[in-house]
This record gives sequence, structure tokens and C-alpha cells, in this order.
Amino acid sequence: MKLTVIGCSPAWPNPGGAQSGYLVESNGTRVLLDCGPGVLGRLRESESWPALDAIVISHFHLDHWGDLVPWVWGSMFQNGKHARPELWLPPSGRASLVDHGSRLGFPNMFEQVFTEREYQPHEPFAVGPFRITTVPMLHYRMPAFGMRVEADGATLAYSADTGPTEALDELAHAADLFLCEATLRDGAADGVPRGHLSADEAIEASLRAGVRRLILTHRPFELPLDEALGLELASDGYSTDV
Repeated sequence: MKLTVIGCSPAWPNPGGAQSGYLVESNGTRVLLDCGPGVLGRLRESESWPALDAIVISHFHLDHWGDLVPWVWGSMFQNGKHARPELWLPPSGRASLVDHGSRLGFPNMFEQVFTEREYQPHEPFAVGPFRITTVPMLHYRMPAFGMRVEADGATLAYSADTGPTEALDELAHAADLFLCEATLRDGAADGVPRGHLSADEAIEASLRAGVRRLILTHRPFELPLDEALGLELASDGYSTDV
């Protein structure tokens, strides 16, 4: 399994950065985890239009799904036929897209471009060789779901957006790579209920889960990591095997 970071900015874009979008590939199957603003343009730097098998959306904060909107317009109004990816949404996500569509264009705009599906927490679904399981996270009062992605005997855990929660133990248990958000300087900077992690909290979660490798993401440019700690930080365009 190969991971490529398309965009990893937090809710505000880092300088020149795209927001959340992580491409996983295995045996010719390509799945995008989240699709925030800037992700579509980055994908088009290497192909005229992204040929994906599926997109999985963790939650409906704009920085994690916003580029589905230009994806619709480009697919509908450009010349030529484009792939019709499966679009895996949180529970009740199809109704949410109808509501968004009625405000942004027309109610069924998303279903004209994507094959819509809804995942259920803790119930694995398959996309080609990938087995994907979603786990509810703690993200203020917004339903949000981390993703555990398995293929080729390897496991990638992606926290999406979350505050401290024991659910991270289930999500990341013994994962080969844990892609974990670290938005905050410290927990005191967050709201109530919590919605994000500090780097220290992400490290604590990774140690508790027994992961082999931790990569921090969703980190503001304004909060550089202490190089002496030797932590890995995601960057746009970074690619690695899992």
C-alpha cells in the first residue's frame, strides 16, 4: 500500500497548501481519503482529471470535503467522460449532500457525478483490495470518523479530526502507519467538547495503540515541531509505502 499526501493543511490553508486529502493505492486501485479545498487542483497536476475508484469523506467540515463541489462542476461541464468514483459518506451523508446541493446548485448534483454510498461505524467495506473500517471520533459536536485502511498485509490508520478519545486505541491498534492530526499547541487551546489534538496528545495516542510509525498531520505552519524530537510531519506531495 502506498500513501501520498495531497493536502494536509488544517482548517486554514498553510502557505501554498491544500487542505485534507490523502491518496492510498494498491494493485491499481486508488482511494482518496477526504477531499478538502485545493486537493482537486493538486491531483490535476499529474493527470488531466483524477481517475479514482473511491473517495471516503470523514466529516462535513469544509476543509475535508469542499473540493467535491468543483469536482462536480468539472465532471459535468468539461468535454470528455470522467470516471465515476464511489463516494463513501458518513451516516445520513446522502441527505446532507442533497441539502448542500440545493444551496450550491441543484439537489442531485453530487449523485450525477459520484456513486454515493454510506458507511456505518465499525462495519468494514471494500474498495478493490482495500478493507476500510470507520470509527467515530470526538470532533466538537460534528459527527466525524477516523479510517482504518487495510491492504497488502499492511494497516494505515487515519485519525481525521478528533480530540482525545479512547476510540483512537481501536482505530490505530498495532497500525503500521498512524496518520494523526496535531492541530493544537496544547489542549488548553481547544473548545469544549474537544475537537483536536496537540502533538503531545497524538504521540500519547500512538504509544497507547502500539503503532509502528507515526506521521503528524493537519498541523498549522505557525506551530513548527521541535526537530530534536525526531517526529515525522506530513507535507503536501509526500509519498511513502505503508
